[in-house]
Amino acid sequence: MNTELQMLAWSIALGIVQLLTAAAFMTAQRGMHWNAGARDGTPEPLTGMAARLDRAWRNFMETFPFFAAAVLAVTLSGRGNDATALGAQVYFWARLAYVPVYAAGIPYLRTAIWAAALWGVLQMLWALL
Repeated sequence: MNTELQMLAWSIALGIVQLLTAAAFMTAQRGMHWNAGARDGTPEPLTGMAARLDRAWRNFMETFPFFAAAVLAVTLSGRGNDATALGAQVYFWARLAYVPVYAAGIPYLRTAIWAAALWGVLQMLWALL
């Protein structure tokens, strides 16, 4: 398996961990009854770390489809190279670092990490263009 696909697999695992972590913090804040219920109505907004983990999860879901598409396109087209492998690795490690930095509420560093992940996706896109 090439590096890009390995990073895709690890990114899927990261996404699942992020989902479960955000859900656990949400449940801790809103309660098991709300989480297990029909969720009718408008819940109170999440606050603190629960809100930050939810936003980090949503941000992952905004970038992951581009990453997954780029990995699959690079792999299927046979255009993978050292730059695309590095791009995939940078994406994964940046997204991994993004979670605790966002959860801790550290501005600017969070943005720099997000930009690094975007750079990783762009490395793969450039190979396709």
